[in-house]
Amino acid sequence: MTSSELTLKQSHRLSVAPMLDWTDRDCRHFLRLISKHCLLYTEMVTTGALIHGNNRERFLGHDMREYPLALQLGGSDPEALALCARMGEEAGYSEINLNVGCPSDRVQSGRFGACLMADPQLVAEGVEAMQSEVDIPVTVKTRLGIDKLDSYEFVSDFIAQVSEAGCEIFIMHARKAWLEGLSPKENRDIPPLEYERVYQLKQDFPHLHIDINGGIKTLDDVQQHLEHVDGVMIGREVYHNPYVLVEVDRRLFGDTHAIPSRHDIIQQMLPYIEQRMTQGRPVKSITRHLLGLFQGQAGAKSWRRYLSENAHLEGAGIEVIENALKLVPDASALME
Repeated sequence: MTSSELTLKQSHRLSVAPMLDWTDRDCRHFLRLISKHCLLYTEMVTTGALIHGNNRERFLGHDMREYPLALQLGGSDPEALALCARMGEEAGYSEINLNVGCPSDRVQSGRFGACLMADPQLVAEGVEAMQSEVDIPVTVKTRLGIDKLDSYEFVSDFIAQVSEAGCEIFIMHARKAWLEGLSPKENRDIPPLEYERVYQLKQDFPHLHIDINGGIKTLDDVQQHLEHVDGVMIGREVYHNPYVLVEVDRRLFGDTHAIPSRHDIIQQMLPYIEQRMTQGRPVKSITRHLLGLFQGQAGAKSWRRYLSENAHLEGAGIEVIENALKLVPDASALME
């Protein structure tokens, strides 16, 4: 089974969250070597950056090998969202996702992210405007509520209004956000997880595709959630321990291709790194995404230390990665 044979909703069974400063194109290429089928997301891109910035390629640039791939937008003006959605579709993205979950101060000052939950009609207008401009799915990633707007009735009404505008796929971070008093980091951990509320949303809106996000770390956890919802999104755990994805294709997508070893993945990554370096990308900007690959394995600390101490040096190239790899035993070779 190839990724092109999967529908987008099937790819939503397991997705990797959009993470600012982390899920850039280098990170996504790396993750795609581990899983062929899970859905990947860009970092959040603001409508202002796309419309008024002078380096659109920086925000929209990607490789076809990253598909299925969704572009996440941050914004609130329906006209601007529609224009940027069209840019995303023309660039080849599989999905346009609207961020209605990020709680940072910068996001609030720009009136997008989690603060938009207080104005579901505006979110609905944004979704409708984007839907009118593109043929690919428009989805929404949101929270269960904000501040004191945190009742089940509130989030249920929000989903009802936005779905009436044409959104069929919702990714629910199973926490509310405190826009006053908590930092973005604290908002990822302090508000309690309420998985049952997401399950209830799926029961109440059976015609919608509901994904769950927040605090999910293992494929066993993923499969338990899939008994209640349509898809699961994992964030920080994948970044810090990317090899957690290695059995995803087999367990969730029915693809029985050979499972690559950690060493195999790095060897497959080297030609890509060489290519990116010819485009002016410093090796340190790529190796930062590779640090967690050997998490929990013998030699993991030496791997991280060598890359961290040498990738930033002037003239550093792929030999830094090759030398670091020699410090980690190849488990697959030892088994032969």
